[in-house]
Amino acid sequence: MSSDAAARTIAFQGLPGAYSDLACRHAHPGWTTLPCPSFEAAMEAVRGGRAGLAMLPCENSLAGRVPDIHRLLPDSGLHVVGEHFERVEHCLLAPKGASIATLKRAHSHPVALGQVLRILKELDLQAVIEADTAGAAHLIAERGGVEDAAIASELAAEIYGLEILRRNVEDEAHNTTRFYVMSRTPLPGPYDAGNWVTSFVFRVRNIPAALYKALGGFATNGVNMTKLESYMVGGAFTATQFLSDVDGHPEEPGVKRALEELAFFSADLRVLGTYRAHPYRLAQREGN
Repeated sequence: MSSDAAARTIAFQGLPGAYSDLACRHAHPGWTTLPCPSFEAAMEAVRGGRAGLAMLPCENSLAGRVPDIHRLLPDSGLHVVGEHFERVEHCLLAPKGASIATLKRAHSHPVALGQVLRILKELDLQAVIEADTAGAAHLIAERGGVEDAAIASELAAEIYGLEILRRNVEDEAHNTTRFYVMSRTPLPGPYDAGNWVTSFVFRVRNIPAALYKALGGFATNGVNMTKLESYMVGGAFTATQFLSDVDGHPEEPGVKRALEELAFFSADLRVLGTYRAHPYRLAQREGN
């Protein structure tokens, strides 16, 4: 692959037709999408120059945080340069010749199956767990028959030649996944006014009230924290790492002072990236 082609390639975890693939196509129309077997492989594709960006899911409005992302980000050598919100629209897919009446089983990722409980009950379908949604679509396309369906995206139906028997079968209409967009290099400066988001990880010192003191600077400087998640470090119950997002840019006076105060009370602080707020975020902010 030429360097120009790699620069317009975006890596994701999963098979073609996965929701991460769909997110890549919506965020960067016209780019080549590169399926990878794991999050680590997607990151390595960027580090190794086979892709310019990686699209990594970090949280879902129904299922919560995506496991392992917090562990991989700090030492990935990559920078967060953007965010993307993808509406999850599940479809009931089946091989040609199948119908609602012939179905007995629905295959998909366990999270997706947990998001379509109403349709499973309505049609009396047995849920069958697969590694991912696109993989389920691939499986039933290869297997054929009229008794097995997949819960996956419209894109998966197109790629694997399946019929869409029902659209939007998810239980909740607000089912949305947020992604971090990763790159080898951070967004270039200079800072200008606008809607920014800053993501960082930190570890507080193991002393009383350390977290309270560390986060106090965000309150006193009027900085809105939109995400704070804690994780164990190295299996130790006394070592906790936090992943956080705040509104603003580190060059803004309030954010700068808050991060300085956080650094004073932290054993480790690393900014993962600063990037433009996605329109979906801004629309939700205005709605509140």
